Amino acid sequence: MAATALSHTQERKANTSNGGMMLLATLIVLVALIWMTIELIRYEDGVTLLGVVVLTTIFLLQICGFYTLQPNEGAAITLFGNYKGTDRTPGLRWMLPWYTRKKISLRVRNVTGEKLKVNDKRGNPIEIAAVVVWRVTDTAQALFDVDDYQTFVDIQIETAVREIASHFSYDHAEHDEPTLRGDADQVSTLLREKLQERVAVAGVVIDETKLSHLAYAPEIASAMLRRQQAEAVLAARRFIVQGAVEMVQHALEQLSERDIVRLDDERRATMVSNLLVVLCGDRDAQPVVNAGSLYQ
Repeated sequence: MAATALSHTQERKANTSNGGMMLLATLIVLVALIWMTIELIRYEDGVTLLGVVVLTTIFLLQICGFYTLQPNEGAAITLFGNYKGTDRTPGLRWMLPWYTRKKISLRVRNVTGEKLKVNDKRGNPIEIAAVVVWRVTDTAQALFDVDDYQTFVDIQIETAVREIASHFSYDHAEHDEPTLRGDADQVSTLLREKLQERVAVAGVVIDETKLSHLAYAPEIASAMLRRQQAEAVLAARRFIVQGAVEMVQHALEQLSERDIVRLDDERRATMVSNLLVVLCGDRDAQPVVNAGSLYQ
């Protein structure tokens, strides 16, 4: 037997009344009810009793039909389970009391996700968390197309964060690929797009996403720290050596152009070696005075 497809609901405007006008009508009915009650006590007339019963029923129906809406709040109207529309007008509103009203907030919401332990593109365990700003735009979809839209959004946030983390390396990617640490804006944009696709069925819009936490898992954090330190030392050494070679080259060119001293290949190699030792060494060089020739 084929599965039945989900029946998608779309928000539409509900036909409701201004609460202020109905409040005035309720006060008029109340005054008439009080007058009829006094008349009933005075004359005990059957017609008056019937009028009191009718006015009391009308008054109770009017009182039960009032509800209020705040700014950025909606009320989904249903009749015996059938969706009739959504009222978004703030203030005092009125609807026939046998219509069910379910309020839903349309305000911007901020969700700080829990720290998740996932594997990045290279398989390294990392900890990641995200902050998501979202709001309801279609009340009908949020209430009737998913079971609990808030729980649904929370679960989809976790799922989207796990998916995005598996598409990027934490850092040091190959071929200049974007990384979680170095390209946070690109990662956040992709996370928002993926998350929007997942929560569209619930009538929810994702306004912004940001990574709030990103770190290696504790079991590999110390090893990765040592690797980062080693890479930093190598990068610094590479820069020092490059600068030293340029300085030696410049020194040899100046000596040759100004004809200060003539050096053969062996003396030139010795001078280059000494300069590189001085420029690239970790400690200050100790000068040695040679009282003889360069060959002794």
